[in-house]
Amino acid sequence: MRATDGDLDRAVELYLWNAAVAGALWEVLNHVEVVLRNVLHDALTARHQRLGRTGQWYGDPTRELSQHARDDISRAKQRLQRAGAPLLPGKIVAELSFGFWRFLLARRYTASLWPALRPAFRYLPGSDRRLLEAPVARLHVLRNRVAHHEPLLAEPLGDRYTDLLQIVGFVHPQLCGWLDTHNRLLATLAQRP
Repeated sequence: MRATDGDLDRAVELYLWNAAVAGALWEVLNHVEVVLRNVLHDALTARHQRLGRTGQWYGDPTRELSQHARDDISRAKQRLQRAGAPLLPGKIVAELSFGFWRFLLARRYTASLWPALRPAFRYLPGSDRRLLEAPVARLHVLRNRVAHHEPLLAEPLGDRYTDLLQIVGFVHPQLCGWLDTHNRLLATLAQRP
């Protein structure tokens, strides 16, 4: 109502548009999250094997991960066990939140994990992890706003779309092109009342 100066009809139109944008964003965010978690998992698995460690990287035998990350992994395993699902790597990876993956790009891992993660983003210009962390962090905030059904009216959604494309483009430019042609976000944004 504030955005429409009290015009109920326009407010309802904006509300419906906001819901449509949230749905379109959710689809695109899902694609980006899958790409991000898979390349990070693959890079960490390769590192784990190169270091001659047994088990899986998320078993964290040398306690490189933060306590919060270890707790996230533990909760993911517990959810799978409660559901009767096997504790397979793909299941655990899928059970971890976007926030878990986002924080693997944090400064605390610059010296430990980032050197192994950097090669997963072959098209990242330079080696500064902040070039990847910044757009991922912005999308993490946006994802949470979408998940909690918050208004997106004041969000710079065009900029966030650029972030989405940029992240997958750092993995491979073809992913960027694919994502750009396989979503309804831009068309939905253009329909704003």
